[in-house]
Amino acid sequence: MKIMVAVKRVIDYNVKIRVKNDETGVETANVKMSMNPFDEIAIEEGVRLAEAGTAEELVAVSMGGDGTQETIRTALAMGADRGIHVASDEALEPLAVAKLLKALADKESPDLIILGKQAIDDDSNQTGQMLAALLGWSQGTFASKLEFDGGHVSVTREIDGGLETLRLAMPAVITTDLRLNTPRYASLPNIMKAKKKTIDQMSPEDLGVDVTPRLTTLKVVEPAKREAGVMVETVEELLDKLKNEAKVI
Repeated sequence: MKIMVAVKRVIDYNVKIRVKNDETGVETANVKMSMNPFDEIAIEEGVRLAEAGTAEELVAVSMGGDGTQETIRTALAMGADRGIHVASDEALEPLAVAKLLKALADKESPDLIILGKQAIDDDSNQTGQMLAALLGWSQGTFASKLEFDGGHVSVTREIDGGLETLRLAMPAVITTDLRLNTPRYASLPNIMKAKKKTIDQMSPEDLGVDVTPRLTTLKVVEPAKREAGVMVETVEELLDKLKNEAKVI
């Protein structure tokens, strides 16, 4: 089985986000970047399947500027066999990413595509679903457990009422949830080996995909600051405020 995993370069989750002065976006200059945490889970699952002998090849794919290659190298150090970098300076929206992944899937012919359920920069949670629709493949979103049986994969996912298990015919698109696994840290020897692994580079034009943005960001602002609380002397005063000021009762 051949697996393709999509990874995204985002602002590190430990960094405090700052909005640009002109409110056109968030500040990314001189900010620590790292792999999207949900994509780390996707790579880890692919590596585990390769180690178990279920997968024969694991291909890491990412899209963006030159810094994206660093994210691909991280995936290679975790255990991916080779990487693909789709170079683009455009701000890639979920639909454009899904179209690029679809074009790559047509070229690479993977049996399984794994993505993080969402990226922590835009929280769109759209790319996996769009990709499955474009390919016409089965999809299992928010996966917390995977089990393979011949040409099928059973996907356990959390829903409001408990757990749901889907049995999907392959090829399939899977998006990962936090409980699927715990990603490993890349060891120094593997980091050194990753520098010798192949990263193929191409452009959206090579894949025949138009990535022109379809959305316009009007303004980006910080969340409203939370107002300070007040102390009340009696239960009656609390009930009065809940009823007449907060209007929750």
